[in-house]
Amino acid sequence: MAIEAIRGEKTLSQLGSQFKVHPIQIAKWRKSAMEQLPELFVDGRKRKEQSGEAGNDALYEEIGRLKVELDWLKKKVGMLD
Repeated sequence: MAIEAIRGEKTLSQLGSQFKVHPIQIAKWRKSAMEQLPELFVDGRKRKEQSGEAGNDALYEEIGRLKVELDWLKKKVGMLD
């Protein structure tokens, strides 16, 4: 229905009568579709690679932090013996 509204071949009132939906609701769906359509055609592979690199950086940072904590704990336990 949003596609029909985007095409503009019929008025919102005509579409509302045809599909038994209020024209204001059709206008909201059309607006929402127009805002979200560009995101549908973005190459998801590139977006995943970029977010994957950021995720890897965060994981390496956490690994480094945990290694430092582990080394510190090993030293503390060694002092108790």
